[in-house]
Amino acid sequence: MVINSFAIALITKGDMGTSQISSVPYVLSLRFPLSFGMMTFIMNMVFIALQVALLRRDFHPVQLLQILVNVLFSAMIDVGMSLLSFLTPTTLWQRLLCVAAGCCIMGFGIVIEVSPNVLMVPGEGIVRALSIVMHAKYGTTKIVFDITLIAIAVVLSFAFFGTLRGVGLGTVISALCVGSVINGVNRVFAFPERIRSLALVTDRNR
Repeated sequence: MVINSFAIALITKGDMGTSQISSVPYVLSLRFPLSFGMMTFIMNMVFIALQVALLRRDFHPVQLLQILVNVLFSAMIDVGMSLLSFLTPTTLWQRLLCVAAGCCIMGFGIVIEVSPNVLMVPGEGIVRALSIVMHAKYGTTKIVFDITLIAIAVVLSFAFFGTLRGVGLGTVISALCVGSVINGVNRVFAFPERIRSLALVTDRNR
């Protein structure tokens, strides 16, 4: 969560939009007097509530730990934005470098996050819930979900500012590239499989 929140902050500091999952709270934070992290917390709490409503009896109580994950994740976004406050890229290549570095860091962080297969984060949990209810493939649901978030962010941006703010080329790059980074990390490095093996051993010993 710490790695991913820092990556989101780095992508955002590129001033070319933010990651697709963070696009709506970022646009809202530009309009209302709440921080990026606080808006992210509110949105993720809505995602958790929707999971409960959609899955009902199939919602496992352990997934309520997503609330604690949400607190950490949202707080670290604000910490990351504060730590990177000195970063003000001006040229196109500097901004692209921020976005590219953020995407690489996020891909690395997501691999670590999902490898144990123990707890879903709110953004992934709601996609899983929707795929179960609609009897759709997770990957397909994820694509539609991300596109929907970006579309909402675009509508909100024009409604609030009359122009596009908080969504841009960086959002598109993030949506297209993070998955490739994840695949590359899983293919090149052995640590994801070791994390999964360790999680399985721990689960068997309980």
